[in-house]
Amino acid sequence: MRCPFCGNMDTKVIDSRLAGEGMQVRRRRECVACADRFTTYESAELVMPHIIKSDGTREPFNEEKLLTGVLRALEKRPVNTESVEAGISRIQHRLQACGEREIPSRQLGEWVMDELRNLDQVAYVRFASVYRSFQDVSEFRDEIERLEQGPTPEEKRDQMPLLPDEEENTPDA
Repeated sequence: MRCPFCGNMDTKVIDSRLAGEGMQVRRRRECVACADRFTTYESAELVMPHIIKSDGTREPFNEEKLLTGVLRALEKRPVNTESVEAGISRIQHRLQACGEREIPSRQLGEWVMDELRNLDQVAYVRFASVYRSFQDVSEFRDEIERLEQGPTPEEKRDQMPLLPDEEENTPDA
């Protein structure tokens, strides 16, 4: 690794530890020539699939666009940042785990709605109304009735998992 201070190519690692919830390695380095110290972060570069939009165009997955849409739905709602970040991470994991080079935007939207349904029902209805292009109040009513038939996000969080693997899929896990 090149020293950012003197440009020398010879540096040594002084300390390594996990960072970013185990998704990165933090390395403390020292330049052999000038003895200045600096920190680097190493993370796996995973190829995300391209998103096939409804008009047939394809674009690379954009984490910022995903985060913006989720935050807009959650605006002024009592959901903590850690839960939002965990939801975004679960969506990204699903994208990587699907093993496809391209996925339809519709599938990504459904995954976002699944996460929002578990985080906050109001945010879910907000997102669904835009995503599914609700045309009138009856569509809102139908969606709310479907939500009322299932457990609330709070009830889901308080419910004990039936199988050990289900703990990984809960919003707070």
